[in-house]
Amino acid sequence: MFYGIDYLYIVLVLPCVLFALWAQMNVKTTFAKYSKTSSGGMTGFDSARRILDANGLYSVGIARVSGELTDHYNPSDNTIYLSDNVYDKATAAAVGVAAHEAGHAVQHAVGYTPMKLRSAIIPVTQIGSNLAMPLILLGIFLSIRPLAMAGVIAFGLSTLFQLVTLPVEFDASGRALKALEANGLSGENLGSAKRVLRAAALTYVAALAVSLANLLRLFIIVAGRGNNRKNDR
Repeated sequence: MFYGIDYLYIVLVLPCVLFALWAQMNVKTTFAKYSKTSSGGMTGFDSARRILDANGLYSVGIARVSGELTDHYNPSDNTIYLSDNVYDKATAAAVGVAAHEAGHAVQHAVGYTPMKLRSAIIPVTQIGSNLAMPLILLGIFLSIRPLAMAGVIAFGLSTLFQLVTLPVEFDASGRALKALEANGLSGENLGSAKRVLRAAALTYVAALAVSLANLLRLFIIVAGRGNNRKNDR
């Protein structure tokens, strides 16, 4: 019921899962497409470094990381990690992705509220994710509806994390595009970088949609079990 396929899964969750799969494929194909578009000589490293220096973030490091689309900013060591296809590549895709990660570094430096909130709820979200299904299953098995609902609420914490992630990612992309334009990227090159960032943003929208659909499905199942017991009486 919870891990398999039922009517609610087909109606609520499956469309969102398909959207998420499409979003993942779309970001890969978009990145590959614009990895063939020149940035006019600016590499991913150059893009990130210029944005960092323009914001006085000289202490933020930039390092290479293996893998594809594994780029990220790590606030714990104050370092931006750029993948092989971004670090030293002078393409529109590379400068867009690198600028986005630099945007996260700027967010961290200025204390951007949604980013602080996301970081603060990570431990609670992890606990909630681990407890959600055991609480739901135990609550249903023992016929303790509040316990099962507590599991649904615990699952909702992961949905909250996805919700808070959206403004963080969209803001980072907005900062990236403004910085790239200020650094001379314009016309089709800027448009190409924008398309890459838009494709990446859709993956976060899709993740939120999947989480919301799963949350609604679990709520309906637990609430329905409670109503069925009342009707049996």
